[in-house]
Amino acid sequence: MNDIAELKQFITVHAKAQNLPQELYEGVLERVSHDGRGPGSWAHEWSAAAERLQGDDSQLLLAFLCHNMARFPFVDGPARQDAEAARLAVFERWRQSQKDVEPVHVALAGGEFTAWASGLDTAASKPLLVVMGGIVSTKEQWAPILLQAELLGMAMVVTELPGVGGNTLPYDVDGWRMLPALLDAVADRADVSRTYAVANSFSGHLALRAATRDERLRGIVTTGAPVSDFFTDAAWQGQLPRITVDTLVRLTGAAPGRLHEVLRAWALTDAELSGLEIPVAYTASLRDEIIPAGDVDALKKHVRGLSLNEFDDVHASPAHVEQTMQWTVESLIKMLADPASA
Repeated sequence: MNDIAELKQFITVHAKAQNLPQELYEGVLERVSHDGRGPGSWAHEWSAAAERLQGDDSQLLLAFLCHNMARFPFVDGPARQDAEAARLAVFERWRQSQKDVEPVHVALAGGEFTAWASGLDTAASKPLLVVMGGIVSTKEQWAPILLQAELLGMAMVVTELPGVGGNTLPYDVDGWRMLPALLDAVADRADVSRTYAVANSFSGHLALRAATRDERLRGIVTTGAPVSDFFTDAAWQGQLPRITVDTLVRLTGAAPGRLHEVLRAWALTDAELSGLEIPVAYTASLRDEIIPAGDVDALKKHVRGLSLNEFDDVHASPAHVEQTMQWTVESLIKMLADPASA
């Protein structure tokens, strides 16, 4: 079972980022007292909140987000499996009410994944925006962003890391290959030579690695992404929150106590970072308990196109979500307007 205090701590930034009403998520968290089954459990209380909402079509998105919280951080038994099935069913009801949200299926040798897309058009090839979350974020929770595609004048796709949600690719040092494959899959309906990524946390690392190998990525905006020291510093890994370790062990298939052996080859090298010729906008938390300060130092030292946004906060800056979101949008618009990144 998960540590309830950690679940409550780390869910807050997700609730804020997805615009869940404060009284809703705080009310659920007050009722949660354990991580088993039945009343008072994490999955039960979030699922009950979802069920109270899902009968009203105007509340489907909120209902889906509550089901999504119920399966957080990942499916580990019957209760979260039930929440997973419910969230997908409610999401599909919401998606059917949208005129321009479609699936894009991608298959590689090691597995397959799906992205949700909007704004794809063979007649009007627009620059592409890829949106991804971290090791506990499903693609569906970011799907409402797709409704902004027309406003931004971009084609958009949202997807998830290998091993997360419906992505069956292995989460390993070559996981970055999913991004070039995704660009190939939509190349006939978007200008993938002008691809930008809003890739938070661990997907930021994946996007940075992909950008060192695929010049179609023209800019990256990320928050709290691991870069180098996170993967090589065994002592740092030894004090990570349990939820982070458990999730990484599940995704990577690492044997208990052997996570460092799996991750140490994942670090981006100084040469790779120095070779990036694109803008990188990074939000850092000065008291981050997951991302070591050395990762931000590496970016400062080696990435010429770095823009840094810092908050005196813990991982993902939960007390500064609104400011982070605003800076993310502003950074993306600045990249789109910069001829050097076009």
